[in-house]
Amino acid sequence: MSRILSIAFILCSTIATAQKFTISGYVTDKETGETILNAQIWHSELGIATVSNSYGFYTLTLENGVHQINAGSLGYSEQSIKVSLFKDLEYNIELSPSSTVLHEVEVNAASKLNVEEQGQMSKIEVPIKSIQDLPAVMGEADLMKALQYLPGAQSGSEGMSGLYVRGGAPDQNLILLDGVSLYSVNHLFGFFSVFNTDAISNVSLTKGGFPARYGGRLSSVIEVKMKDGNMKDFHGDWTSSIIASKITLEGPIVKDKSSFMISGRRTYLDALASPVIAYLNTSDEGTSVTPTFFFYDVNAKANFKLTKKDRVYLSHFHGKDDFGFRSEEKYDPYYSVLDLGVDWQNSISAVRWNHQWSGKLFSNLTLTKSTYNFNSQVEHIDQLLPNAPDTTGQLTSHFKGVYLSGIEDYGAKFEFDFVPIPSHYIKWGAGWTNHTFSPGAINYEYKGATGLDTSVGAKPVYSNECFVFVEDQWKIGKHIQVNGGLHGAAYIVENSTYSSIQPRLGLNVKLSGKRSVKASYAEMMQFVNLLTNEGIGLPTDLWVPATARLLPQESQQLALGFAQSTRFFEFTAEAYYKEMENLVSYKEGASFIFSMDQDWEDKITQGKGTAYGLELFARRKSGKTTGWIGYTLAWNFREFEEINNGQRYFHTYDRRHDISLVLNHKLSQKIKLSAIWVYSTGRAVTLPEYRYYAGLPTTSNRWSLYFLQESAEEKNSFRMSPYHRLDLSITYKLSSSKTEADQWWSLSLYNVYNNLNPFFMETGRDNNGNIVFKEYGLFPFIPSFSYRRKF
Repeated sequence: MSRILSIAFILCSTIATAQKFTISGYVTDKETGETILNAQIWHSELGIATVSNSYGFYTLTLENGVHQINAGSLGYSEQSIKVSLFKDLEYNIELSPSSTVLHEVEVNAASKLNVEEQGQMSKIEVPIKSIQDLPAVMGEADLMKALQYLPGAQSGSEGMSGLYVRGGAPDQNLILLDGVSLYSVNHLFGFFSVFNTDAISNVSLTKGGFPARYGGRLSSVIEVKMKDGNMKDFHGDWTSSIIASKITLEGPIVKDKSSFMISGRRTYLDALASPVIAYLNTSDEGTSVTPTFFFYDVNAKANFKLTKKDRVYLSHFHGKDDFGFRSEEKYDPYYSVLDLGVDWQNSISAVRWNHQWSGKLFSNLTLTKSTYNFNSQVEHIDQLLPNAPDTTGQLTSHFKGVYLSGIEDYGAKFEFDFVPIPSHYIKWGAGWTNHTFSPGAINYEYKGATGLDTSVGAKPVYSNECFVFVEDQWKIGKHIQVNGGLHGAAYIVENSTYSSIQPRLGLNVKLSGKRSVKASYAEMMQFVNLLTNEGIGLPTDLWVPATARLLPQESQQLALGFAQSTRFFEFTAEAYYKEMENLVSYKEGASFIFSMDQDWEDKITQGKGTAYGLELFARRKSGKTTGWIGYTLAWNFREFEEINNGQRYFHTYDRRHDISLVLNHKLSQKIKLSAIWVYSTGRAVTLPEYRYYAGLPTTSNRWSLYFLQESAEEKNSFRMSPYHRLDLSITYKLSSSKTEADQWWSLSLYNVYNNLNPFFMETGRDNNGNIVFKEYGLFPFIPSFSYRRKF
């Protein structure tokens, strides 16, 4: 009997010893109360670690007992926590920003987030503070331009904020603002993006190895997260540059329970130009010109802690651009008015509910709305003056044309995070989006000798998109991580249904000496398309859906990589190969706006593309001098049966070599220096071998609208000159005491050595009549100032 009791006691003790419990909670900023995503929590002795999700929630399962765990994140000091884990425990972790601690502490915090430890490849996060410190054209820090400095992500044209990732096009980027898809991210015809850096807390770019939770695009995922708002104290942030001003206000609604953030930005180019325009109008009594040009955007967010396990977030963004001019001209005996206008706007709204079901299970429900509208109008009036013989302001002609297009989406998604044991991080979920596409319509109205009032254009297209996914981040021992999953998608449009099962696989094998090799494979499908003429990316580019005749775009991407880190540096090398099918392009010579009576589906063709290359990235992640150097060697081809006689050609954004050097240096507690140098192979262009014009005069014969038709034997067979420039900036902090409001003056120097990079290219003739190539630049050397004050 004694032996039996002894054995039973030993078994019970063993079972009790082996029993495991879970510690879970949220990781937040100690000063603001904002949640911190991608913070790492680890147990050094056991070699077990986890990462907080997109809403700051973490979970870690350990054997019962007393444990010493650590928590840290890039830009925050490391914290050591002693926990007695004899039951499931809820514990919220507060991290202090590391701006006031030694650089060695920053290194310790960052060392746990080394690049070779990360299971996912082809993903780069850029701190918002680093973006704000970079030199900026016109003094406006721009998130999308900062992403262009990363390997594999290239710019389109000079000064533009478009992004071309691994051979893709702008419409192949899934751009998420607080989880809601944005269709247009351009202000000022693409020279600035809609993202106000003062209202943003995090941004990341994923170029490949896509986890199963992402879908709907082929080339990249750009995730942008708005600030939640300070839950501790009220704060403000005001910045003025030479073209715009912005202000951000945030603070608690109920301290430690709820908060708000609101940020607004507007240009004042119109106000600055008004005195000059007024002077020019007075110089010619018969003519006056009144221009309109401005953009604005507003970000707003509120979050509420309903219970310890429930949080609700409300997000909203609205941005608008308005450009045009009104010209009035008096010439005896006529009075003439020409009014041209272009405006476009984005708007998104989201409601999110987070719920913690247990220490191991977390969910997020999101309801969304996204709209994009583009409007363009022209109005021309010819009228006899009142003092003309035998007339009293008689109308001779009145023409008005209005072009409208847009998209409206309503959506919902429900996602779960489940961590049964530390070696498995499982995610699954489902979503639905209802799309209404208005590809474009023109309303014509004419009054004169005869009358005309009609509308032509495409009818709206309605569709529904659904998806489900499941993925597992699986750690096999201490040296292997596998991220495997499936993404299932279905698209219903015009009584047709497209469906696909898209496998995703990522592999990370750790080697000795803080090194690892990585590999990934992903299949993607895309149901929306951007019709664009290869040139300056104006918002007249049209968003259209896959239809019964237009097949969805598809891609397969394979990537191999190597990663290594040291105390201060990290280095990655990645090679990729991508095949794309059912890509969309206008047929040669086709135009949407000037042939609206024709079905838009008759003007497009589908083909395939191939892109492959090598990306090198080296970054210094801590210390007084930080920054990176990136190099991309790439090839990018397109092939359409109805373009270039069916022969393969270089895509217009094929860039053989692309180099970016970005440096930030803290010279003292008050002075920071930044520099950017970029170089890329010239853009591929098509130069015409013949051209002809057709004109459409008005009734007054005073102006005509001309259409240009061009043709060439081989598409994109010419190259512009290489693109390169150097930007510098210096930031000086005025305040020195903690009791004073922080204030900065910044001087940015764009294109320091004044290299007039080509914006477009055409053929012409010299003085002797010989055919020559002419390149036209856009931005010379531009100095700019900005002032920032935080209170």
